[in-house]
Amino acid sequence: MPRVRIHDLRHTAATLMLRRGVHPKVVQELLGHSTISLTLDTYSHVAPALHAEVATHMEALFTKVQPRIKASRTDGD
Repeated sequence: MPRVRIHDLRHTAATLMLRRGVHPKVVQELLGHSTISLTLDTYSHVAPALHAEVATHMEALFTKVQPRIKASRTDGD
């Protein structure tokens, strides 16, 4: 069985949390990082997957069919 360091497990756990959508601030606090920028810089390799996920969500927001609003008549009829 390959030797696994505690650091490797910690890194894997943080990566998985970020990929599952855990807010980076929560990951920062769990890891004990002094700043969120340290966490985000360290785990920037996760960002492309997160960007793709956001793009998918945004596309879904803007491609939904919007209900038509009936125009109100203002000519007194």
